Amino acid sequence: MRFFTILFRFFYLFGLTLVICTATLSSLSCQPKDEAEPHQPKPLPVLRSDYETYHEFKIALNAVCSYPIANTRADLLNHFWDTLKLKGQIPFRLGDSVALMYRGQATQVRWAGDFNSWSGVALGYLGTRQGDTDLYLCEQVYPSDARLDYKIVVDGSWILDPANPFQQMSGFGPNSELRMPNWQQDVYTLEQTTLPKGTLSSNQLIQSVTTNLGYTVAYRVYTPSGFNQGDTLPVLYMTDGHEYAHQQQGAMVTVLDNLIHQQKIQRLIVVFIDPRVPPSGTNRRFTEYIRNPKFLSFVADELVPQIDSLYHTRRSASQRGIGGTSLGGWNAAYFGLNRSDVFGKLLVHSPAFDAQMAVDYQQATQLPLKIFMSTGAINDTQVRARQMRDVMQAKGYPLRYIEVNQGHSWGNWRALLNEPLEYLFPFQ
Repeated sequence: MRFFTILFRFFYLFGLTLVICTATLSSLSCQPKDEAEPHQPKPLPVLRSDYETYHEFKIALNAVCSYPIANTRADLLNHFWDTLKLKGQIPFRLGDSVALMYRGQATQVRWAGDFNSWSGVALGYLGTRQGDTDLYLCEQVYPSDARLDYKIVVDGSWILDPANPFQQMSGFGPNSELRMPNWQQDVYTLEQTTLPKGTLSSNQLIQSVTTNLGYTVAYRVYTPSGFNQGDTLPVLYMTDGHEYAHQQQGAMVTVLDNLIHQQKIQRLIVVFIDPRVPPSGTNRRFTEYIRNPKFLSFVADELVPQIDSLYHTRRSASQRGIGGTSLGGWNAAYFGLNRSDVFGKLLVHSPAFDAQMAVDYQQATQLPLKIFMSTGAINDTQVRARQMRDVMQAKGYPLRYIEVNQGHSWGNWRALLNEPLEYLFPFQ
């Protein structure tokens, strides 16, 4: 009897426990899932004002652009963008890596500049939209000391980079400027308010004879601080003179003032020859600078005698130079080849030589010339410049040759003005 009583109590307690457990499980299963397992929002990415590696930057950028909550993603991207902009890091550069970036509503975004010979359809320069944002990205690698001009092509419209404050003036207006981390601005191009300044004349006019150009040419003359007619100075003639003298392009007046004041170069006169038709402004450089014997005769036989009559100049060829950039560099080499009796110093920036120019120098007897030549190494004139360098070195010419990681730009030539001036007109 006692056995049956114990058995009954066992089954009673087991059944009661089963009912309680079943009810409890049933109650839990009816609770909403998000209350049972609360939603954990994705952690916000950690944004910084600087990054130790380009990979770290990309991780942060991807985290921002892929954040799942739209409003938060937009706020994060605005903060990320403003931080980079405040630090001058748009485009973002670290080492030799570059993130070209643009924000805005667009169907297609591309980049064109010195890095791709200004092609608006170059392969590798199409921006990729980053997730569901208005940010477009194009990643590139350049030398860490490069400096390059560029524009952004948004749905076919060429614009300056609205997030980049750095610009370089070209012959066709301003371009945005990509400054890689190890690029350094040339200090001689910066105006110093405290040092004595030379004088740049107003436009002077000379009427060329009909057997030469047969038209009027404008020029301006730089004379150093303290110049007087008792001075006898060497003279340098510069083609594209209106751009070499322009502070936002060649800045040559500033460079001359700085170098003369610091006794890096001799005091000298510089004649800036303007290729534009006065007063219309039509540019004649494409006819004047390409193997033009009439332009050569005008400068050597008309302009030089006029300058020599107006100023006390050193009149030997060894004390007179001719310089220019691109076609003007070609023209300087042409002048030296054909009138070394007048011009003994050549300043050649990014020369747009034809194939014949190196052949002409190779075939000519060595001339009494001292030469400076430079070129950019990124889609500039380095192929023909190197050919000419090799010829000149083989012939034994006094030559200083420089290549820089830049393109065909005034930012390139302006920063290299102190080099030829110190080489061709050293302080004595």
